[in-house]
Amino acid sequence: MLKYDPLQYLPTSEELPSSDNTPVDNELQDLIPHLLKGILSLIWQQRYDWFFGIDMGYYYQ
Repeated sequence: MLKYDPLQYLPTSEELPSSDNTPVDNELQDLIPHLLKGILSLIWQQRYDWFFGIDMGYYYQ
């Protein structure tokens, strides 16, 4: 069984693999690209030849 420890610390940027040491400042860094994607999806509803990418990282152990 997995032991849950709510006081376990989060890893530092040095402990994360391939970190660029840039922390996420706030939720706007996530909201703005998703808002832009939503606007483009509305404007280009009839088009299927576009791609929108967002710089994102996934960390796992």
